[in-house]
This record gives sequence, C-alpha cells and structure tokens, in this order.
Amino acid sequence: MNIYTMYSILRFLLPMILLATVTPSRVFADELQPDGSSKQRLEAIEWCDIWQPNQTKSGLPRVLLIGDSITRGYYPVVSKKLQGKAFVDRLATSAFVSDPTLAAQIAMVLDNSHYDIIHFNNGMHGWQHTEEEYRAGFPVLVETIRRHATSAKLIWAATTPLKESIPVKPGEPRSSDERIAVRNAIALEIVKTQGIVVDDLFTPMKGHPELHSDNVHFNVQGMESQGQQVSSEIEKLMAK
Repeated sequence: MNIYTMYSILRFLLPMILLATVTPSRVFADELQPDGSSKQRLEAIEWCDIWQPNQTKSGLPRVLLIGDSITRGYYPVVSKKLQGKAFVDRLATSAFVSDPTLAAQIAMVLDNSHYDIIHFNNGMHGWQHTEEEYRAGFPVLVETIRRHATSAKLIWAATTPLKESIPVKPGEPRSSDERIAVRNAIALEIVKTQGIVVDDLFTPMKGHPELHSDNVHFNVQGMESQGQQVSSEIEKLMAK
C-alpha cells in the first residue's frame, strides 16, 4: 500500500470517526435498539459518488449538488448550463437521511471545500424506513449541511415521481408516488420554516412517462428539463 492510497483511505475514514465521536447522541437515537445496537436497515447495494472538478481554480462561486442517482443524472446539464458562471460539484449517495454514513459523507465534502450554494435532495432511497423515520431524520440532514457550510445558501429539491406509481401494501417497504408525496410534504414543511429555497422537481415530472428511462430514472429529455430548472434556481439565488 503506497502513501497516496493510505492518505486516501484516512481522508475518507477520519471524518466518519470524528463525526461518531462528536455528534450528539440525540441525532441518531431513533436508530438504536434498547440494547444500544444499531437498527439501521441498509439496502442491498449502498453507494457514494463524489465528483469535484476545478478544485485548483478560483474566481467563480462554488455550487454543490447533494442527492442520489437522479441528481447524478441531471448534474452534467447543470454543470454545462453554469459553465463560466459557477464551479459545480456533486455528492450523490444512496444513504438514508438518518444513516450516520450520510452525515459523514456530507461532513467530509463540506469540511474540505467551500460552497456558496448547496442544492440538496434525499428521498428516493430508504424505502425500508417509515415516513415517521424520514420525518425524524430529515432535520438531521439540514442540520448537518448548515453546521459544515455555515455561509452557504440552500435550495431543497423535491423528490421526483415514478413513471408508474405502484400501490403499496401495508407493511411492504417499497416506493410509490404516494410515499414520495408524503416525504416531500414532510421536507417542505421543515425547509419552509427555515427559509430555504424550494425547487419543485416533482410537479413538472408528474404525469410524463415519456420523460422516464425506467420507473425511477429519466431519459435525456427528462434530465435536460430537470437540469435547466435546477440551473435556473441556482442562478436566481446567485443573483441575490
């Protein structure tokens, strides 16, 4: 193992170690069993994608897009639309809002880079968790971003709809437009009280199956539409 590899591993693990030692226990209290063990329920595949180009350049505002594979899909459009106006990075992840891993990932990125605007969403993962757990975890997401990027302006993006909404049977942990709508309402209630800008990506995509590439993701036209809207909201905030 060379020095660079060791540095890379330490740079990834250290924020997680520090976060685990300094984060108040109340933040993740809902995710602990009576015996103190974690009840965090993971997906079959958990992943994280961080992309930070132009790290040695200066002179333009820096923007971070936080989200999942939907965010990763429209990221190239946003980056292109804002070329010459802002440097755009992304943090795409499958981690649920109450997963300590998400807080650690955000802390790692924000503690090592300054951002003027952060456009964030988290709602298309963690269907194995209830909406009550989402309500408890979402404020942690906002608090983590604010704590590690104290001067950044925030934009929350509503979670996008499915191509076909599949009814959910009681006790069945799967996604549906009904559950997405509930989570969006929960998040909207919280961000409005904090004066965070809202980017409604749900409504323009609803009822347009021709914009999807599968039941969750979008085709080129759909990603272009989302990227234009995200870019527009970011530019509005930059102008202020």
